[in-house]
Amino acid sequence: MTLPFFVYGTLRPGEVNHGLFLRGRTRSEEPGRLADAVLYAGPGYPYAVEEPGGGVVSGELVTASPDAYEELLAELDRLEEYVPGDPRSLYLRVERKVVRETDGAAVRAWVYVAAPAVAARLRARGRAIAGGDWRARV
Repeated sequence: MTLPFFVYGTLRPGEVNHGLFLRGRTRSEEPGRLADAVLYAGPGYPYAVEEPGGGVVSGELVTASPDAYEELLAELDRLEEYVPGDPRSLYLRVERKVVRETDGAAVRAWVYVAAPAVAARLRARGRAIAGGDWRARV
């Protein structure tokens, strides 16, 4: 299934991993919002933790160039330390609806969210990023 990616941390334009992974490999990058999630600060990067009614995470909907999609998907899974079915994964790649800010449309996208064990630790001891925007962190 070919879906855009919703990026909210170091993969956003202007952030370190955008240049390393996405520059020159995307067809479009548009502002978006993921509802029912709380953004937590990690060690140098953020985690979106799913929380019904919890808040909104800001980021970008990134549509990969068709010729780059499969390779990019595999590279992002490695970057996010996501291995399907592996309980040691830091993130899960899940399909969620993300609201595109330009027109308010709900778009299905891949989102890397905190894996259950990581999410539980963050809820217990983590630092939420007020407003859900990695760029506005203090």
